Amino acid sequence: MKVIFLQDVRGKGKRGEIKEVPDGYANFLIKANKAKSATAQAMSQLKGQQKAEEKREAEIFAEAKELKQKLESGEMVVEMKAKAGEDGRLFGSITSKQVAQALTQQYSLKIDKRKMELSEPIKTLGYSNIPVKLHNKVTAKIRVHIAEQ
Repeated sequence: MKVIFLQDVRGKGKRGEIKEVPDGYANFLIKANKAKSATAQAMSQLKGQQKAEEKREAEIFAEAKELKQKLESGEMVVEMKAKAGEDGRLFGSITSKQVAQALTQQYSLKIDKRKMELSEPIKTLGYSNIPVKLHNKVTAKIRVHIAEQ
């Protein structure tokens, strides 16, 4: 019996796949709401959902590219102040959470701190580039300037 998987089933199929499975197993999957029988109507509904999902994904990708251009334009620099010693080293450090908050305050852009790929906190004065993963295909760099307080 052909079924359309509604959820990922380990070892059998992923969500949205159409596969041939034994009748008894198909009945089990249907009763557990993990699959539905692959009728012509269900197949056309699945194709419509896949097209809508592709369109949504394309919109998200376009927004990420647009945000990347905005972030990497020369005029967008996040200004932050911190206490530092004579040698330019900070007392403490600047984390991705602080950078995200400063970006929201200064430019009204909300970027999740978990998307910032800051390998270790910033501990020196001056300019730093922080990579931000906006989409799995789009990575931008935020320019951060840390001045002495």
